[in-house]
Amino acid sequence: MCVCVCVCVCVCVLHMRGGGHVCGASVLSNQWLLTAAHCVQDDGDKKYSQADQWEALLGLHIQSQTSQWTVRKNVKRIIAHAAYNADTYNNDIALMELDGAVTLNQKIWPICLPTPTHAFPVGQVAWITGWGATREGGFAANILQKAEVRIINSTVCNSLMQDQITDKMLCAGVLKGGVDACQGDSGGPLSVTGTAGRAFLAGVVSWGDGCARRNRPGVYTRVTEYRSWIKENSGV
Repeated sequence: MCVCVCVCVCVCVLHMRGGGHVCGASVLSNQWLLTAAHCVQDDGDKKYSQADQWEALLGLHIQSQTSQWTVRKNVKRIIAHAAYNADTYNNDIALMELDGAVTLNQKIWPICLPTPTHAFPVGQVAWITGWGATREGGFAANILQKAEVRIINSTVCNSLMQDQITDKMLCAGVLKGGVDACQGDSGGPLSVTGTAGRAFLAGVVSWGDGCARRNRPGVYTRVTEYRSWIKENSGV
């Protein structure tokens, strides 16, 4: 049974070799991570789709400082959703298998996965966690950031986002602006606190219109739509 009670121990940072921080990911087990498919698409000479180009840092809080809890792992395999659409961001989800099992500790623990029927009601408090930019066009954060947002009605979100929201997406944010995921947070978790204080993974940071703009909520991959896909491909 998952017992993750703080999403700060369930998130990790993904680095390209020689290139530093690129995306975030959620810890699913001692050997599997969940991230966004758009994080692992090739871009010119940057071969993001190749597992040997990546390393994951788990148990990290400050990017420039490792601790006794920090584990650095190579990535053995990447499984991006076969139906990922780079134009619409539909099916923006990918798995990463680490090259060996991680010893779980007080700073590294799997996030709880929802069942396919798990409901995340409109207005529910949710949390974004990551090392992304702290403002639009800014630099990546050195210290892990956590921000409170709310689940937003999909019909309202679809209207605000020019009919680009599918049933495989989940919207969250603050409509007056000022709080959002941003560049570098991609692939990281949108979590909610469930029973017994456990952190459940509601979404994967996917896309948006800038960062923290008024009436421009963040858009996330809806994890409940992919529970069977995750199980089939990772066993988790």
